[in-house]
Amino acid sequence: MKYKLARWSLLLSASGLLAQQPAQVAKKPFEAQSSSTVRYYKDGPADAINTTNITYEVVGETLVLRERVESKRVIGDIGIEARTTVDAWPLGVDPKERPRYSISVAGMEPRVVNNELLVISRGLEETDWWSVYNVNAGTRLFDTYVPLALFSIRRDMQVLRYAGLEVPPDDTTDKRLKAPNVVAVLTYASSERVIREALITCDDTKRAALLRSFADSSRTMASSGSSITLSISQNYPSAPNTITMTIPITRDDLDVSRSQTPAGLHITAWKR
Repeated sequence: MKYKLARWSLLLSASGLLAQQPAQVAKKPFEAQSSSTVRYYKDGPADAINTTNITYEVVGETLVLRERVESKRVIGDIGIEARTTVDAWPLGVDPKERPRYSISVAGMEPRVVNNELLVISRGLEETDWWSVYNVNAGTRLFDTYVPLALFSIRRDMQVLRYAGLEVPPDDTTDKRLKAPNVVAVLTYASSERVIREALITCDDTKRAALLRSFADSSRTMASSGSSITLSISQNYPSAPNTITMTIPITRDDLDVSRSQTPAGLHITAWKR
């Protein structure tokens, strides 16, 4: 009797595991074509160029992306108008069918990182920044105003993690980030979710304004896998006066309590 119960228990467990597996897509051959265009014309007294570029990309062996980038550039003007639309289908589904997800944002230069992330450049004027998404689900993870940092937190096997730094613009919708002592928000994430956010603040509000200024300061970020190092320097013609902050990574999390920061700056755990 015990044997029969154990056998049924194993069968039920196995059926439960099978039920949790994602449904397999019935793959069918297909062919898709899209046209790219360029137009040069007069926009009032100025010359302008409109482009539409459409490319297809296969992510791993499971997903097909159609990336459409539309842009308008007025010759002689600073900046560019651009919109990126990314549609995704499971491999084997005809792109004429409804996509798994669609992303459409002001930006350009979409790229896939490690078959895990989709990164879109949002800096269309004078400030570079990027939006980061999970490529399989299309969910937004975070924005970063420094190039995306990627690293493994283990040496014996690859366990990838990502980091970004959001410097709140003047028009941020989060009122907490409008506080005069705020410098930036550091994000630590896997490809699936944001693991930790950390708020960087400065006791001196004038210094905080300088450190978060896009015109007056530049930022770099790097990681060894055991910590994240953030540096902020003043732009020319000022002296660099570089400040450096180090945030340890412990048990797959930011160990903000052991952060090393210059006097007057603080890093604390934060959540949106």
